[in-house]
Parts: sequence; C-alpha cells; structure tokens
Amino acid sequence: MRFSYGLEDKPPFGHNLLYGLQWLIIALPSILITGKIMGAVLLPDPVAQVLFLQKTTFMVGLTLLVQILWGHRLPLIVGPASALLIGVIASQGFAPAAVYSAIFCGGAVLSLISWAGLFGHLQRLFTPRVVAVVLLLIAFTLLPAIGDLLIDRASGTPPLQQLSFALVFIIVLFVAQRKLKGVWQATLILWAMLIGSLLHRLLLPPQTQTAPLPLPLVAGFFHDLNLQPVFAPGVLLSFAFCFLALAVNDLGSIQALDDLLKPGNMPRRLNRGLLVTGLANMLSGFTGVVGPVDFSLSPGVILSTRCASRFPLLATAVLLLALAWSPALFGLFNLVPAPVIGCVLLFILFSQVAAGLLAIGSQPESQRYTDGVIIGAAVLLGTLTSFWPPDVRHAFPTWLQPVIGNGFVVGVFAVLLLEHGIFRDSRAVTKQGEG
Repeated sequence: MRFSYGLEDKPPFGHNLLYGLQWLIIALPSILITGKIMGAVLLPDPVAQVLFLQKTTFMVGLTLLVQILWGHRLPLIVGPASALLIGVIASQGFAPAAVYSAIFCGGAVLSLISWAGLFGHLQRLFTPRVVAVVLLLIAFTLLPAIGDLLIDRASGTPPLQQLSFALVFIIVLFVAQRKLKGVWQATLILWAMLIGSLLHRLLLPPQTQTAPLPLPLVAGFFHDLNLQPVFAPGVLLSFAFCFLALAVNDLGSIQALDDLLKPGNMPRRLNRGLLVTGLANMLSGFTGVVGPVDFSLSPGVILSTRCASRFPLLATAVLLLALAWSPALFGLFNLVPAPVIGCVLLFILFSQVAAGLLAIGSQPESQRYTDGVIIGAAVLLGTLTSFWPPDVRHAFPTWLQPVIGNGFVVGVFAVLLLEHGIFRDSRAVTKQGEG
C-alpha cells in the first residue's frame, strides 16, 4: 500500500500538526475513561480525580515522546493499560500505595527482562490460545465495572431509563462506525463522548446538580507522589498476571506495524519498545497513575489517513505534555456522565473481543475442539470469578483476595495450566502434523 508519508518522512509543519491533533483526539478518550473508572474505585474525591487525569496525561505524553525518539520509533499511540485497571479493581480495600507499588514493581520486572533481551524466551508462553484468552479476559473481567458505570446510582435516574439510553446509544455507535469514513471514523470515540454527554444531560438530567469545580487554569501536579511504597503480596501477584497481559498487548501492537510497514530491525524495536513501556510503568507507579501501553488501534488510523510517519506523534506528545498542566480543562472533561463512559468503554471492548477471536482463527481444523475447551474454560472461570459478590471475596484471607477475587488472574492461570500442562501433548502433535 502506498502512503502519503512513510515512516521516516517528515510532513510539512501544517500537515504534521493536523495529523498530530488527530492522534491527540484518539488518545484523550482512553485517559478520560481510565480516570472515570479510577474515580469509582480508588479516588472518590473529584479534585483527586482531576489530579490523576493531569498526571496520566503527562505520563502518556512523556512515554509517547520517548517511544518515538528512542524506543520502537513506530507510529503507535500510547494510553493507559486496560489490563492494569483490572488489577486496580481487584485490589479494592487495599491502600492506593499498595496498588502503585505493584505497578512500579511490574514495570521494573518488564524493564529488566527487555534490557536483558530475555523477552524472546518468554514469547513461547504466548501461544495463539493464550493470547486469545488474555484479550478476551480483558473485556470480560471489566464487565462488572462497566455495569456500575452504565447504571449511575448517584444520579437518581431510574435504571430502566439509563439502560434504555445505553442500548440506543451503542446501536447509534455501531451505525456511525459503519457509515463514517476516514478521520471521522478514526475519531469516533471522542465525538461519541461529546455528543453522548450532551444527549444524556438533555434526556436524563441528574436529579442532583453539581457545580463545576473551581479549578485553576494552570497548576502543577507533582505534589502527590507515591514516596512510601507498600508491598502487599496478593496485590503484587495479581499485577504480575496483569503485566503479562500488558506485555502481550505491547508486543502485538508493535508486531502489527511490522506486518503493515515492514520497518526492519524488529528484534531491536521490540526490546526497546518494551523497555520504554517498563520504565514508563515504573515512573507511573512512583507518580501514582495507571501505567501506559502501546495501543493496537494504530494500524487502522494509519490506513485511514495514509500517513505512516512517526513524526506527527511528536506533536501529539508535546500537546499532551502541555494539556497536563491545566486542571480546569480536566475538570470539564470529568463532567462526562458515567453511563456515557460505560457505553464508550463497552463499544471499545467489542473490538477487543474481536481481536481475541481473530487470534485463534489461524489454528488448524483438527485443533478447533481443543481450542474451544481451553479458551472456553479459562474465559468462563475468569468471568465467573469477576461476578462473585463481595461477601464471597471477603471470605478469603485479605492478602489472597486480589488473586482469588481477580477474574483475570484466575482465567490466565487456567489457560497457562491447560495450554502448557494438561493439553501440552495435543499442541505438540499439532506441530508435528503441520510439519
């Protein structure tokens, strides 16, 4: 395919800025969604939520800048990792410092593995079935959190009205995705949040009105750092599995651009890209935010714009770093209704499920039943665990709750046991048959 600008081409300033703004519009929704979920789980104070959004935006901009200049050097947009959100949700009841310390430790381990060049050896764990389960579980185990967003009990609106709004809104999003082309389709999520917020305020006005926070236009955000680490064994183990998913996501995103752009020197790009992601997660744990990851939606954006240059993302990074200093701006963003965030997140996760199903589509016909057993068992066990009521989760020892109560951990453990243990012989037979 012919591109208007190749990987190392430098577009004129005007084009570079326009492409950079488009990438910015794509990056912002993931930051706002993460902030809304964190607000429901760890940060009930609206001022703390705005501070979290500032720090997250800064970390995303900084990570993007380093990736483009020194890391994988590919046109990949960066955003907060959904896989780590699962660990945060499962760690409710623990101090935020324990969560951020686990993110710091996970980033440190990922950095060491990448720096030592050992990631290639660990790739043997990531068979198509394991990758499929990881992608599916990210979507399925976030369902309880999405349910809480779709039905905003604090608004006072009857649940039936909120669910009706969500159903119609998601159908409209599918129609828009089908009809829109090019830039409009690539930036659909942001427009959905803006228009959805207006419609929600018009059709389902909250029973209790909240005035916008009196926030300054410009202010710093480095006064709330995680300076006292707290190491909770259960939280650390839970995030170890979450970082496995983060690594799969990062690896898949980089490899997807190898198929599209053929940039060359991929082993070096992979190691550097994962090293930067690991270091960024260490810094995220220190600053008290959810760590970043490369997003797999980038190839679709490149195909729609026909711009494969990495340099517009430098403009995106600079804009993110500048926006991070404005609490007033994020105070406005934080007014997006929770049901709209829930609908948008659910819509995004539909694509996550599609990616999980495609990951297993290339398997030979003789293994389809085994695929179904392994994937089905792991996904069902993980989803079942995610929907356990709080009293069941609290029946376990406190240190074990982030593990036993984390559907993602249970599902990933199940698929690793089935794939590399119980059904290992069937995988070996398949490889012999292919040879």
